[in-house]
Amino acid sequence: MIKGILFDMDGVLLDSEHLTSQAAINYFSQKAFAVKHEDFIPFYGTGEKGFFGGVAAKYGIPYDNSLEADKIYMEYEKLAQGNIKPLPGVVDFIALCREKNLKMAVATSAGRLKMEINLRILGFASTTFDALVCGYDIVNNKPHPEIFITAARKLGLKPEECLVVEDAPSGVKAGKMAGAKCLALTTSVSAAALAEADWIIKDLTEYPEEVFNF
Repeated sequence: MIKGILFDMDGVLLDSEHLTSQAAINYFSQKAFAVKHEDFIPFYGTGEKGFFGGVAAKYGIPYDNSLEADKIYMEYEKLAQGNIKPLPGVVDFIALCREKNLKMAVATSAGRLKMEINLRILGFASTTFDALVCGYDIVNNKPHPEIFITAARKLGLKPEECLVVEDAPSGVKAGKMAGAKCLALTTSVSAAALAEADWIIKDLTEYPEEVFNF
């Protein structure tokens, strides 16, 4: 029986990829490099090192993720104020999970600062989730299963006792490799790109009841 829910963040709890790429665009412009939103799409779900570093490498932009990611997130925080909100169905789905006494974790490839900014702006209390795992807590980013294995362990569960909620192909692959069932949302890519998931829906307003009964 399902005992835990492991939520990705971007594209699942909220849609912040556009603002994140805009923050990076603004930051890279300070280095006199012009990059575009579409440059970031291939790096969705790969963590900040891939998301920022991949685009920097494409254009030959000098970039040190360990020193500069938080500078981009400070720009992101300014853009995000008043401009992000939970995606449809998120608040009700989390409330339902709590009613069912399911443990919940956020498992995001993003950095800790961005995770904290998002949860604060979304208005989630510190008690909403039982565990928080970010890209800084793992060695291997998605599609490696480490992040979901780590999140399940922090909940005191096995991955196969958990449902992963994802929106990116790399995240779906990571969840399945961890041994979890996967509910995929088409908030970022097409259903065809998420075919490896157990269930595919538009957003959390459409969840099938069987996700709680495997």
